[in-house]
Amino acid sequence: MEILKVKDLCKSYGKGNTLVKALDHVSFSVEQGEFVAIVGSSGSGKSTLLHLLGGVDRPTSGEIIIDGEKVYQLDETNLAIFRRRQVGLIYQFYNLIPILNVEENITLPILLDGRKPDKEYLNELIDMLNLKKRINHLPNELSGGQQQRVSIGRALMNRPALLLADEPTGNLDSKASKDVVELLKLSNEKYKQTIIMITHDYNLALNADRIITIDDGKIVSDEKVG
Repeated sequence: MEILKVKDLCKSYGKGNTLVKALDHVSFSVEQGEFVAIVGSSGSGKSTLLHLLGGVDRPTSGEIIIDGEKVYQLDETNLAIFRRRQVGLIYQFYNLIPILNVEENITLPILLDGRKPDKEYLNELIDMLNLKKRINHLPNELSGGQQQRVSIGRALMNRPALLLADEPTGNLDSKASKDVVELLKLSNEKYKQTIIMITHDYNLALNADRIITIDDGKIVSDEKVG
């Protein structure tokens, strides 16, 4: 089943002589349960694409459909709700709330929605993330790898249609990087979680099922791994 469709997506900045086409007529689709890596050098347009997929920026033209919903036909209020419920975001620098402990950071998307967390699923996530002994710790009491595991838990807590990972290992050492990628693969296999991972590291991208390469705002290749 198709969970994401990107149709003729364009994003431009500036005008006239200063016009920059960050994305230039990008189209692709992703099936439910796929793990897709999007690779490209700095300035290629991959981060712009992730921001548009995550609903944090609006395209100049084109369309994004996530789980049957035309994302940019929503007003700001409904877009914020959709983003919180249907899109899980993992950033390079974790973006955890410093005054909240591990459990509170993970359950934050649910609490913001005024709902009660599913305790069974929460405990399952905490076990998978190997954070059971850190559940009451604040972010500044955790290593970088542990903080990124918390952000993965937070992104998965709502069981989103789409999990977006923006250079998720960019701030980690090689061991922590390997752990994070293994966790992404595990969530993909265990929960059939659809994942799009942005990275400049081609070796990291080889962990995905499929690699889309972007250059100068255009898709230059789209190939299966293996």
